[in-house]
Amino acid sequence: MLAFILRRLMQAVIVMLTVAFIAFMLFQYVGDPVTSLLGQDATQEQRVQLRKDLGLDQPFPVQFANFVGNAVQGEFGLSLRQGRKVSALIAERFPATLELALAAAFIALAVGLPLGVYAALRRGGFGSQLVMTLSLLGVSLPTFLIGILLILFFSVTLKWLPSFGRGDTVSFGDWSTGLLTVDGWRHLVLPAITLSVFQLALILRLVRSEMLEVLRTDYVKFARARGLQDSAVYFGHALKNTLVPVITITGLQLGALIAFAIITETVFQWPGMGFLFIQAVQFADVPVMAAYLCLIALIFVIVNLVVDLLYFAVDPRLRIERPAGGH
Repeated sequence: MLAFILRRLMQAVIVMLTVAFIAFMLFQYVGDPVTSLLGQDATQEQRVQLRKDLGLDQPFPVQFANFVGNAVQGEFGLSLRQGRKVSALIAERFPATLELALAAAFIALAVGLPLGVYAALRRGGFGSQLVMTLSLLGVSLPTFLIGILLILFFSVTLKWLPSFGRGDTVSFGDWSTGLLTVDGWRHLVLPAITLSVFQLALILRLVRSEMLEVLRTDYVKFARARGLQDSAVYFGHALKNTLVPVITITGLQLGALIAFAIITETVFQWPGMGFLFIQAVQFADVPVMAAYLCLIALIFVIVNLVVDLLYFAVDPRLRIERPAGGH
């Protein structure tokens, strides 16, 4: 177990260094921070002095080492657009994105898992066919179109839910949440549903496929031959073994929800990291772009590690020590 964790941590370090190098290259080839900070009217002396202050006059390896050292401390310099620390901007926006991603993940799991089981157990029935047809729509429709349709129906036509913003929030130091206010919940519903639709359909189809595969295995047939009730066979044997690949996909999709909430946040003007990243791209705000890239990579690395550890809780075969020299 310890060797497994250490191996995964080494892989995580290599991944993060690779991502840090890609992010650092943004500073070299995307825009000029000196011109962005000083403007076109700055004198040559001012430019030289600022390049020295920023460490841009040092050799490439030294600049990269300084970049990695600052990134480990969560420092990516100043935003070229807003003139504030990038770490402060990320800290302000991260709670909104995490809140949205967790809400979407909860909806996807709470709806997709039981519907997937139902579609597998009622294979060929009208209800199962309807569920699979809707899931195909969920996979096919682009996220921005789903968001626009929800806004048109629930905000414009019925006027039940707000169409943009985060609503009222409650702050606890540097952390803010809209989950403690009614207005915050009302603003969260539409973007959370929009972000969850693709993940919901993906989990539904995966659960159905894996459930059908497991139901054909010998140990399920043996459990039925022993006279176990259908509920014990389906939920005590089949579903438990179905959850192994589902945990993988769900874990990876949680990272994807955080990373790719950009479209949803843009459609609903949700004040999260995705919306901040879009603004940074528009203004070539390289420090913000680099910080976003490194943070998303870190989230994926952590999620992958947690998913691998969950395997040991779900699949007992992984807890069996491999004999020395064995395969």
